[in-house]
Amino acid sequence: MSRHTDQLSALKSQLPLALRGAYLAMHRQSDARFEKYGVSAEQFVLLAALSEGEALTQRELAKRMSSDPSTVRAMLVLLEKQGLVRRCPHPTDSRARTATLSTAGKRKFRQLWKAGESIRTQMVDSLTAKNAANLSRMLVQLAEALGEMQLE
Repeated sequence: MSRHTDQLSALKSQLPLALRGAYLAMHRQSDARFEKYGVSAEQFVLLAALSEGEALTQRELAKRMSSDPSTVRAMLVLLEKQGLVRRCPHPTDSRARTATLSTAGKRKFRQLWKAGESIRTQMVDSLTAKNAANLSRMLVQLAEALGEMQLE
């Protein structure tokens, strides 16, 4: 094998592990930070998706969160019981429901956003500004490429 082929082979095994390691490190830090607020890292992501203000369906939320609809539904039910999310019938699709943040949910999200600031700062500060921007762009590119991949 050529040196180039060896490098590609190594990257194919290292990249998934590196991505997983970075994700899990961020996830653990976020879970630890959000625990005292009674919210998990996954629930924070859902609240963040809803914080933009528009009502979203479960399917739209799942797509924005890169999650599956059944997981999103379970989180919505839990967050609704906690008074953080409101779910209403969709105005044009009788099979769907929309979700929005309640007033308490907006307040909780602001608390969580502030609580997670040091994690986001640490992630960005560990890279140069250019590398952080490139990494963000490349992660979106990877997600889009894998999203288009057809499973056999």
